[in-house]
Amino acid sequence: MADDAQPAPRATGAGTGAGAARSPAAGAVAAGGLLDVLGVAAVVLDAEGRISLWSPQAAALFGYSAEEALGRPAAALLVAEDDQEEVLGLFARVMAGGGAWAGVFPVRRSDGRTVLVEFRNMRLQAGNGRLYALGLASEQATLHRVERDLALSLRLVDQSPIGLAVLDTDLRYVLVNPALERIHGVSADRHLGQRIAEILPFLDGTAIEDRMREVMETGVPVLDEFTTGRIPDDQDGEHAWLVSVYRLEDQAARVIGVAISVMDVTDQHRTAVSAAHARRRLSLIADASVRIGTTLDLDITARELADVAVPEVADIAAVDVLDTILTGTRPGEVAGEGALRFRALAVKSAYRSPAEEAADPVGDVALYGPARLVSRCARTGRPVLVPRVLPEDLPRIARDADAARLLGEAGVHSYLAVPLIARGQVLGALDLKRARNPAPFGPDDVLLASELAAHAAVSIDNARWFQRQRHAALALQRHLLPQHPPASPGLDIAYRYQPAGAADETGGDWFDVIPLTGDRTALVVGDVMGSGINAAATMGQLRATARALGRLDLDPATVLTHLDAATADLGEAMATCVYAVYDPHTRLCLFSTAGHLPPVHLHGGRHPRLLRLKSAVPLGVGGIPFSTTGLTLAPGDELVLYTDGLVETRDQDIDTRLLTLTDLLAGPHRPIEETCDLLLSALRRPDTHDDVALLIARVRA
Repeated sequence: MADDAQPAPRATGAGTGAGAARSPAAGAVAAGGLLDVLGVAAVVLDAEGRISLWSPQAAALFGYSAEEALGRPAAALLVAEDDQEEVLGLFARVMAGGGAWAGVFPVRRSDGRTVLVEFRNMRLQAGNGRLYALGLASEQATLHRVERDLALSLRLVDQSPIGLAVLDTDLRYVLVNPALERIHGVSADRHLGQRIAEILPFLDGTAIEDRMREVMETGVPVLDEFTTGRIPDDQDGEHAWLVSVYRLEDQAARVIGVAISVMDVTDQHRTAVSAAHARRRLSLIADASVRIGTTLDLDITARELADVAVPEVADIAAVDVLDTILTGTRPGEVAGEGALRFRALAVKSAYRSPAEEAADPVGDVALYGPARLVSRCARTGRPVLVPRVLPEDLPRIARDADAARLLGEAGVHSYLAVPLIARGQVLGALDLKRARNPAPFGPDDVLLASELAAHAAVSIDNARWFQRQRHAALALQRHLLPQHPPASPGLDIAYRYQPAGAADETGGDWFDVIPLTGDRTALVVGDVMGSGINAAATMGQLRATARALGRLDLDPATVLTHLDAATADLGEAMATCVYAVYDPHTRLCLFSTAGHLPPVHLHGGRHPRLLRLKSAVPLGVGGIPFSTTGLTLAPGDELVLYTDGLVETRDQDIDTRLLTLTDLLAGPHRPIEETCDLLLSALRRPDTHDDVALLIARVRA
């Protein structure tokens, strides 16, 4: 036993798992512990100071083999002559029971070199009562290097801003530094001896431990693996970390566990998320500038806004405009405190949902009281945000109790309404809801939705004003066209007029049936170049002029000559026209054309043909004479006069389309009213940018 033995210091942490302790019964083990790093030498002296036992480490430290050292006085062998007296005094004090001695002393090696050695000496008593001295020694330079490295490591671990931990081979925490305590929000004491899933239940502990075992088996580290989660009892939201895992080995290359480094990158993650949201917002706004307002059709523009908003901003979107905006009543009525009338223009859902049924059907007009949130939005001109929709909020969002129930079934948990404002006037509102998207609407969503609504509102307002102008042009055009052409002697007449299918076009096509003297009838079809209200007004002037000229009993070429001059007087106006006069007594029909497509002649037993008329330039060009061509018709013959809107398309040449026209007319004999419908249904396209005038005359038997 040793006299005055003192306990060795212990490191902070927990020692569990394989490798934490070694049983003497386990047999010999390879070198690799701290004592081997320090090279601790053990020497036993008898009571007279002679060397009785000499370890291999002592031979390495002092340079003497066991044969050279055993039995010799230690002081004479290892200490310089000048220091021997002091050394012998310290030895005598230890052997007399004066306690252990520890300190640094110069020792002379076998090669004559002097090294500083740190000693710890203590007295030992054998079973027979004899006394010995045990000396433990290590070179001071080696000891200081280890102490320095250990101190540095401990300070780095303790003060590092990076979370550090050591787990044993059972993957239980044995060391945790203060930074990791802060990152996990769990004290070091609670970590020790626990597994990852017990400390961080929000993570997939099984998958993480599988990765750690793989690191222990292969030695290949996991570097900077990104992960996110929420810290217990922390209301700051989601956190982000970069996690690295390394295999730990002792000096003998035995695996003793894994080390983990955790770097908190929450701030960078949130900055990156914010930047991504900003890029997404800019991208969506840029996308909206391209996708919204592609036409001047009010309904299409509203659908485009809803398509952009879903699913990027909301799960369900509805676009409603104030009915007063469409009907033209005073916009000041919006500022009142009463109910508002909304017209539903578009509804869009990212998936099938009861919330779709809760929305107002497209085209319906609904009256909403001041308590409804969309009414407040339109009245104040400000967004209305309900981040967390409670059951009591649903009646203020839905149109009625049934709709509120459907919204509840759909799981609507967040609501946002933003006004549609253009040129300082509230036009309506964009209504947004989230159900499957778990994130509530926030300030960034309000800003994004407001920007989308502002862009769309200008397009909606443009479409609204154009729609009014188009309606006015169509009304003018229809007023200027003949409503019920008079009966014509010897002719059956059928006619159609269709405005352009595209919302942004109102043409200047016209037709007319003019009774003349001697039972004759003038048939007129024309097309003013251009569109809009100006084209309609020009058409009205040319039609009136043509009627007046026709009643002067002028031949068709002369009528067009005067009409050409009248067109030139209108400024920049130009038009095409075909003018025909039929005499039922002679069955002679005279034609003159000004840049117009040729009429089609149907004669019994023959394929319909295009009349080869000498065509002059359009009206308004001037300087080119017009000519008259005559054609005798037989009973049952038909003439088909039309404008280019019937046959012209952008993807087929005009000859192909004219051939299609004659092929359609070559079918079985049918009433001319049915022929009109056939031609329009077969040749017209819904998105055509031109209107069409069609006039069919059949010679009576």
